[in-house]
Amino acid sequence: MFDKKNFKIPLDQFINNALYHKKKGYYVKNVPFGKDGDFITAPNISRIFSEMIFLWIISYWEKFYKNKEINIVELGAGNGEMMSQIIISSKKFNNFYDKCNFFIYEKSKKMIEIQKQKLKKYNVKWFQDFGKLENPTIFFGNEFLDALPVKQYLNKNNKWYERYVQKKGGNYSFTEIECDIKKIEKKLDLKFSKKQNFLEISLNEFKLIKELNNIISKKGGCILFIDYAYLNHKMIDTLQAVKKHKKVNLLNDVGNADISHVINIPFLKKIAIKNDLMLDFVTQRDFLLNLGILQRAEILAANKKFLEKANIYYRINRLIDKKQMGELFKVIFFYKKKNKFDKGFK
Repeated sequence: MFDKKNFKIPLDQFINNALYHKKKGYYVKNVPFGKDGDFITAPNISRIFSEMIFLWIISYWEKFYKNKEINIVELGAGNGEMMSQIIISSKKFNNFYDKCNFFIYEKSKKMIEIQKQKLKKYNVKWFQDFGKLENPTIFFGNEFLDALPVKQYLNKNNKWYERYVQKKGGNYSFTEIECDIKKIEKKLDLKFSKKQNFLEISLNEFKLIKELNNIISKKGGCILFIDYAYLNHKMIDTLQAVKKHKKVNLLNDVGNADISHVINIPFLKKIAIKNDLMLDFVTQRDFLLNLGILQRAEILAANKKFLEKANIYYRINRLIDKKQMGELFKVIFFYKKKNKFDKGFK
């Protein structure tokens, strides 16, 4: 894509190339996390975030799989910070730690290098093939779904068009090609176009949840995502590019900005039903408060100097404040009916 002067490709292929092209893709060239990167994620704001995810994981294991071997699989592990804190927390509970197999599913070779450096003291395995997992598995991912490429479809005068990206003389622009939306729905065996004028859907998301469902249907386990998400049944265009913590034009500086979208929960529910899965969700704020993040902060802040205490609470406030990450992010839980689990959700 980067080497061609002229082309026309579907939007999702463009996003995939912009992020993962083997030489010029964003995640191949950049370390996007932190103050000097393009964005900052919850595990890098406060270690307490990862401790809360750990608390949820060990509670789930104790309820359904106590004393059984379990796979803990992080999907898209960023710079490895969350997995690192989860392992550190696990080591305090020998009975649990001895039963854990830690895995990371990561597409970017650059990220794998960073993760391996961060986690070199620990027994973590990297893999690409979900089919090889044995034992019950808890899958979790923070800001994983929002990075999956999306397709966009527009309804104009009762005709549907798919959004493409074209390049002419080195410049990128959007264009549209007429398509048969019923054919696409039939192929996925999923109806999603009714009462919509605009569609933003990820075929990768559809495929991923189907694959993860196959594992937990046969071996047991569940799936937990923490991500930007919205609840409207009417889909909207949420695609954005971010560079140096600011939104930029998606078609400018391709390969040098992160591209993401906001998850549509009603569409996820359709995927869940299709896979005979249950789906619960709650705001990140409520999830962390329900798990006791403020009580954990009190313990950590005890006997600390004023500035250290203030720093702990400032960071936690970023995670739970309604105007910051608290309500924008949702915690989304996929599970089989027999494995209903309310912790964090009530």
